[in-house]
Amino acid sequence: MTGYLKGIRNIVDSCLGVKKGDRSVVICDRPKRKIGADLFDYLVKTGADATLCEIIPRRQHGEEPPKYVAELLRQTDVFLIPASKSMTHTHARKQAIEKGARGATLPDVTEDMISRTMAADYKGIEKRTRKLAKIMAGAKRVHITTASGTDVEIVTEGREFFLDTGVLTKPGAFSNLPAGEIYIAPLEGKSNGIVVFDASFSGIGMLSQPITIEIENGRAARIKGDRGKLARMLDAPGKKGRNLAELGIGTNDRAKITGNVLEDEKVMGTIHLAFGDNSTFGGKVKVDVHLDGMVLKPNVVADGREIMKNGRHML
Repeated sequence: MTGYLKGIRNIVDSCLGVKKGDRSVVICDRPKRKIGADLFDYLVKTGADATLCEIIPRRQHGEEPPKYVAELLRQTDVFLIPASKSMTHTHARKQAIEKGARGATLPDVTEDMISRTMAADYKGIEKRTRKLAKIMAGAKRVHITTASGTDVEIVTEGREFFLDTGVLTKPGAFSNLPAGEIYIAPLEGKSNGIVVFDASFSGIGMLSQPITIEIENGRAARIKGDRGKLARMLDAPGKKGRNLAELGIGTNDRAKITGNVLEDEKVMGTIHLAFGDNSTFGGKVKVDVHLDGMVLKPNVVADGREIMKNGRHML
C-alpha cells in the first residue's frame, strides 16, 4: 500500500474514527476531485453512509459555500472538505460543528502532503499542542520579534486559544488536516507593529522576497513587497479584509514549508498571522476572506514569559 493510501485510511480511521452507518459527506471542488473521490471511496469501504459533493471553486479562502452545501453539512455526523480554497473559517463549517458533526477541512491539500504528514504521530502532536495551549492560556499580550525585522505586539486579552490536534473522534470536534497548531483571534483594533513574512502567504505561495506589513490599531495599514496582489485580495471584500484576524503557532514536527499554507502553518518553529475573518473562532469580524502568512524562526514572549527562541519551543 502506498503512503498516500495509508494517509487516506489514517484520516478516516484514526483521525475521525468513522464507524459503520455514520452519515458522512465529502465536499470537494474540481482541483481536488481525485482526493475527494479517494476519501469517499474509503468511507464507503468502512460502511459509512457517504455522500460526495463537488462544488464550483470559491474565489477566496474563507468564502462561504452555497446554501445547500451548508445545509448538507448540518445534517452529517462526519465531514471532510478537501478543496482548493479553505472553508475552515466559514459559518457553514462552524454551524455543522455546533450541530454535533465532527470533521476536517483540507484546503489545497496534495497527495504528497497526505503521504508525508498523515504519517505523523498525532498522539504526540496532540500532547504537544495541549501543553502549549495550557502555557499560553490567559495571555494578554504576545510580543513577536525576528532577526529579519518583525517587531509586533499582539493583544490577546480576553480571547481563547483554540487547539488543532487532528484527533477528531468526538461529536463537535474540528481540525485542519494535516493538523498541529494553536490559534487565537487577537482583540480587534489593539495590535501594533511590523511583521516580515518570509516563507509563504495564502493566495501567493512561496515568497521570492519578504512581504512586510505595518499593523496599526489591529489592521494591515501598509503592505510592502507584494506587488499589489495581497492588497487586492484583502481589499476585494471591503475594509474588513485588512483586520488582523489570527495568531497561530505550529506544533507538527513532520510538516515542512512547501508554499501551501495548510501545511506551512503547522510547521514547528514558525508562527503565522492571518488577516480578514475571525468570526468563527472568537472574533467579531465577518468578511469573505481569510489569508495567512508565515514567519520563520520567531522569538515569542507572552506576558513576559519566553515561549519560543529563534523558532525553538521553550516548553
